[in-house]
Parts: sequence; structure tokens; C-alpha cells
Amino acid sequence: MNDNISGWNTWAEAFDEWTDVSISEVHGLMTGLMTACEAPDEQGWAKVLEELSFAPLPEPALTLLTEEAEDTVFQLKDKEDAYSFMPLIPDDEHNLYERVMALKQWANGFMTGFGITDCGLSAEENEMLMDLAKIGAIRLEDDEDFEGGEESYLYIYEFARMVPVSFATRKRKPIKDLALISGLKMDAKTTKERQAEGQLSKPTPPVVDVMNQNNPS
Repeated sequence: MNDNISGWNTWAEAFDEWTDVSISEVHGLMTGLMTACEAPDEQGWAKVLEELSFAPLPEPALTLLTEEAEDTVFQLKDKEDAYSFMPLIPDDEHNLYERVMALKQWANGFMTGFGITDCGLSAEENEMLMDLAKIGAIRLEDDEDFEGGEESYLYIYEFARMVPVSFATRKRKPIKDLALISGLKMDAKTTKERQAEGQLSKPTPPVVDVMNQNNPS
């Protein structure tokens, strides 16, 4: 699937002025959340991103994220449509290194997004997350070949693609019920704002680093 059809070019344009993380990582974050949560409105997404210490999104990016989340939830809820889900990764006209790094970033985003849903895991799901964390831990230098080349990349891509499909059967909950913002009214101040005003003595990380837990150093 080329970059125009996949939405890669649309995302790249909408997020052009926002450089906190890659568009693949944002898409992974959104997907992880949408396997367990109902799609929030723009205000809901803004609160989630603020609590995760991201800079505010430009309006086109926030609108695109909100619309994509709604489409993703709709797609993953349908057993037949779910199998056509695609992570946001550049097409095969991009070099292999770029595609592998994008998939790594998508995997890390998914781990973060699903991690903040605080959902229980079956043994099979836990094993899948551990394997996804290995993709998120891939390290390559700019001039380093990816072991196994295209064939290995397609294998891990297909595995990553199927994770949200496998995770999407659980009952979804509203974003406002997440521990990340539980008890926080949607017009309340964010963690960063409260820290700046001295209401919090020190930063409190909202997310457990699942990758580091599952991968020995």
C-alpha cells in the first residue's frame, strides 16, 4: 500500500510542525488506547496527550487523530474489518531501515497506549506484548542491515499488525475512566500545570515502562 493510500502522507503533513515523537509512534499510541477505550473527542485527546507530557497538537493533527481513532475503533470492533487493520508505516519505496524504525516506533507507541488503559491480560496477550516489546527494542545504526532483510521485516510487521486485532475484543471504557486522568475533570488542570504551580512536589510518571519490565537489560 503506497503512502497516499495508507494515510502516511496525510499524517506527515498534519503533524509536520509537531516533533515530540514520530507519526508512527502517535498512531501506535492511538491504536493501543483504542483496543480498550471508546474514541474520545478532541478535548479528550488533548487531555490525554497533556497528561503524557506531550506538546499541544496543531489543530489539523488533533482533528486527524480524533477521526482516525473513531475509524480504528469501528474497524477493530468488526471481526472481518479488523483483519484489514494496518499500522501507520511508510511504504516499500522507503528503505528498509526507515520502515523497521517506523515499526519499532509504532510498537513502542502501542505499548504506551495500551499500558495506560490498565487492562488485565490473558497469558496469551501477555506473551504477545512481550514479543511486541522486542520489536520496540530493535536497535540499528543508519548503515546497519536488518538481520533477515525484507523477509524478516514482513514477518515482524505482520505480527505487530495482528496485535491490536487480537486485543480488540475486550469491553471498552471511556477515556475519562483511565487512571491517567481518573478524577480529573475534563476542564481541570493537567499534571504539568499543577507541577508548575507547586501543587505537586515532583513529577509523577503516569505510565509504567512495560518494555523495560519485559526485556532484561
